[in-house]
Amino acid sequence: MADLTTLILTYNEELNIEECIKSIKSISKRIVVVDSFSNDRTVEIARKLGAEVLQNKFVNHANQFKYGLEAANIKTQWVFRIDADERLTKKSADEIERICSENKETDINGIIVRFEVNFLGRKLRHGGIYPFKKLLVFKYGYGDIEDRNMDEHIFLTEGKSVELKNDSLHYDYKDLTYWIDKHNKYSSKEVQDYFNNLSMIDDGEKLDRSAKIKRIVKYKIYYKLPMGIRASFYFMYRYIIKLGFLDGKEGLIFAVLQAYWYRFLVDAKIYEAMKNNSR
Repeated sequence: MADLTTLILTYNEELNIEECIKSIKSISKRIVVVDSFSNDRTVEIARKLGAEVLQNKFVNHANQFKYGLEAANIKTQWVFRIDADERLTKKSADEIERICSENKETDINGIIVRFEVNFLGRKLRHGGIYPFKKLLVFKYGYGDIEDRNMDEHIFLTEGKSVELKNDSLHYDYKDLTYWIDKHNKYSSKEVQDYFNNLSMIDDGEKLDRSAKIKRIVKYKIYYKLPMGIRASFYFMYRYIIKLGFLDGKEGLIFAVLQAYWYRFLVDAKIYEAMKNNSR
């Protein structure tokens, strides 16, 4: 077992929380669920599986994670943030445990986790989706999180990070109705960050390489394209250039929803805010 505390942010995750906890239980000294007052069985299931539960009103993921870091009274050397719809495999769990044990006294202070995304029951291996990478494990006191409404990233305040060789899984058991509702809420947060970013000085210099590249492409290239064109550009890039069509019907549905529903919805809300001067 690693000297590791795992934090899981939840809201109505009864369909996902059990498999998530089971996947990280063998390597975590503590599992702390930071719940946003779920009204389903999330808390009950988490406690039954041995997790501690804290509850806090949700503002955004960054704020909720910061609350968890402070309220959990963490004593372990390492911290792991994972979402309820994510889970480790046996190989990725063993690899995290090994890296934590081997780097107690080194300047390796962070671990980037690789995810294989599952959408509508199919593993997406194309479209620029795979592998999805995030810095999620860090030594306590050497990591922080961006204060953003969306697309927030954990970054190291000191030291270096390493990337896992083995994949973990992003597998949400909820349906498309939930996906659409969630991304509708995400789009409003994305609009807030868009206008906030217009006056931001920090362009993500503290982020790991993968996150930094995504941030630069998003704000220096994507949002420089004309509104209405950029959603089509996004679809062409994901579905044609990055071969998303090789993921079959699921790849098509994912690309269309991401581009012509979610990304276009963000653009429409940006336009609405500018037109109404309500940014």
